[in-house]
Amino acid sequence: MRVVVVGASGNAGTGLLRALHAAPEVTSVVGVSRRRPDLDAEPFRGVEWFQRDVALDDLTRDGSRERVLVGDLAQVFAGADAVVHLAWLIQPNRDRELLRRTNVEGTRHVALAAAAARVPHLVVASSVGAYSPVVDDKLRDETWSTGGVPTSHYSVDKAAQERVLDDVEAAHPEMVVTRLRPALIFQPDAGAEIARYFLGPLVPRSVLRPGVLPVVPLPTGLRLQVVHADDVGRAYLAAVLHRDAARGAFNIAHDQVLRADELASILDHGRSVGVPPAVLRRLVSIAYDLRLIPTDPGWLDMAMGAPLMSTDRARSLLGWEPKHSAADTLEDLLHGLASMEGVASPPMRATRT
Repeated sequence: MRVVVVGASGNAGTGLLRALHAAPEVTSVVGVSRRRPDLDAEPFRGVEWFQRDVALDDLTRDGSRERVLVGDLAQVFAGADAVVHLAWLIQPNRDRELLRRTNVEGTRHVALAAAAARVPHLVVASSVGAYSPVVDDKLRDETWSTGGVPTSHYSVDKAAQERVLDDVEAAHPEMVVTRLRPALIFQPDAGAEIARYFLGPLVPRSVLRPGVLPVVPLPTGLRLQVVHADDVGRAYLAAVLHRDAARGAFNIAHDQVLRADELASILDHGRSVGVPPAVLRRLVSIAYDLRLIPTDPGWLDMAMGAPLMSTDRARSLLGWEPKHSAADTLEDLLHGLASMEGVASPPMRATRT
């Protein structure tokens, strides 16, 4: 089985590469990314690599150049049993047009190329962020609306990506299209990447190590589902290996819901103080406007409004089960943040201090 992974050098991509390397059914792995990782380092060793950008520059967005891009990607995808599309830009927050071109139009280019190459299976990374917001803790399955959170650019683009996939499914019913909607994806090796994307240089990394903070402020009502990158990687692999059952959407998360008490026990010594979300949002907005942090308040809106997900469909149809607990996954990330862990790829480069 030949599997192409677009965006293979990032957080989810490294988890998937590890899963593919361990699967005897997979005989060939192809990585595609905008910037090349160190192919002599794990988990990139043994992967055939193509350096490609799935988005068109503002100056080159015309029909002929788009056809060239799609045609070039189709050549990369030729002979693949599955294409897994993970490429997604988180930053720069302030360049909305660049994010849209890469995330939404990039998904369309990959999908069109997969169809042109007659790839039988396209697997795409959607997200819990695609879902419309809720005000309760009811578990939602994959039929919940994917309207997104209007104040979150990430959520807006994830919802738009879902519409792209709707169009692709309608135009190419011969191709199985799978959408995985993971919760927050963490691993120790994502420490440097997540710190750069969300915390910026002013947040001391040492305070993030579990047990350092005497008390931690948390937005009132916050509850999280998370999933380890290796468990996400195994979910993508399960979808690839169970193509006949993998059409449609699948929620991917650990069932354990992390609330204030659990978060406080991991982040500090079990002591937390609730902060009204509106107050915290205002503080985040001011810090973002002053360019003190790279994270805009839309991320908080999405975190507070995201539904809790039922993962029954992935368990029953794909045979997927997480191996890492939610608490252990978060604790692993905190250690990775404190020591700025990473791997030998441009988006996840380690910067230990």
